Amino acid sequence: MTTAVVQRDAAWYEAQYNNRARVPEHPAILARWAEASVLAREGLSHALDLPYGDSEAERLDVFAADRPNAPVLVFIHGGWWRALDKAEHAFVAPAYVKAGAMVVVPNYGLCPSVGIEDIALQTARALAWTWRHAAEHGGDSSRIVVAGHSAGGHLAAMLLACRWKTVGEDLPQRLVAGAMSISGVFDLEPIRQAPFLQQDLQLTPASVKRLSPAFFPRPKGPLYAVVGGQESDEHLRQNRLIRDQWGPSTVPVCETIVGKNHFDVLHDFVDPGARLHALGLRLLGID
Repeated sequence: MTTAVVQRDAAWYEAQYNNRARVPEHPAILARWAEASVLAREGLSHALDLPYGDSEAERLDVFAADRPNAPVLVFIHGGWWRALDKAEHAFVAPAYVKAGAMVVVPNYGLCPSVGIEDIALQTARALAWTWRHAAEHGGDSSRIVVAGHSAGGHLAAMLLACRWKTVGEDLPQRLVAGAMSISGVFDLEPIRQAPFLQQDLQLTPASVKRLSPAFFPRPKGPLYAVVGGQESDEHLRQNRLIRDQWGPSTVPVCETIVGKNHFDVLHDFVDPGARLHALGLRLLGID
């Protein structure tokens, strides 16, 4: 018995992946992030726009730990690899600095000026910089965790699977102690089919194969995969896919955050009373 292949049209991919269209209140949410990020910079010890590479986009912000040898959280923003900025995501820092971590928020080049492969390499350089300089800001380079939202969740999975010796001979074989993907995507073929992204991303079947971590060899992990319960069927499927492909030993957490959409799921990441924040602390080794 054979199973029929379901043919999807362009409108279906658009409806599944155009999260701004799915969440009409997203402008207010993004404005809230920006306002909270201003307050974070005012309230925390920080160093802004530190270069980790040669291009103008290769800059990062560091929010120092208030104690030595702290675990390090590197947070990678989303925006379908073509939008948003680290300046709008400083709001992730206060809760984790208060809990005892150092926080790094990198920028990266945006499509179409660069490709997703370039962005993956840029974020790898940001992690290499973090490993080399963590101690200067109170961090422990052996306890680096990366978390990312949406496209940043894809990049977090890519970084967990990175072969670090190809990035720098001085780097350890396993630079990332663990990763969290919040509303991430792991198979980019459906993304290639979404009309609203095609012009900027310029994905091809070959680049999809190189950039879909679901089909990479399993890294050592762990990866925590979480998604909002109100997100599209495709986002829910993508979250299950990485668990199915990498297995429960590599992906010990694969959860849906009830009542959250693609944007406000990130609020639970910084809410000390929320399950998602507790998972972030667990990943960092903070009790």
